[in-house]
Amino acid sequence: MVIYLATDHAGFELKEKIKKFLQDGGYEVEDFGAYQMDAEDDYPDFISKAAQAVSKDPSSKAIILGGSGQGEAIVANKFPNIRTTVFYGGSLDIVKLGRQHNDANVLSLGARFLKEEDAIDAVKLWLETPFTNEERHIRRIEKIKKIEIGLK
Repeated sequence: MVIYLATDHAGFELKEKIKKFLQDGGYEVEDFGAYQMDAEDDYPDFISKAAQAVSKDPSSKAIILGGSGQGEAIVANKFPNIRTTVFYGGSLDIVKLGRQHNDANVLSLGARFLKEEDAIDAVKLWLETPFTNEERHIRRIEKIKKIEIGLK
């Protein structure tokens, strides 16, 4: 499984730390940027590339970062087959439920609200938590897919 990374300036430092954590853990990582600190860059330029890659490869996942993680999630969710969960602190249960109930394939982190340790804990939990495959959750995801292609 490939894990795609993307961020703007707000998450640049944390992305680099997460990338090292993933690589040290034996994960295959592809980084879509930002590749350097640039306070004038725009998150849609990077996030869209990671989301598009996951959209085309259902076996992959992405971790995206920004100041709050909210705008980044909005961008990612514009792509078919993307289900983003957002974490910017607090209970890790939201990350776990995003995987278990929504089969979230993108994790969006609010870098301005997270300590490195908390972000790594969220990434680890998100990667290790399986989708439940319960019928009710599958049914709901299928309904989302129909909305994506314009069906009711």
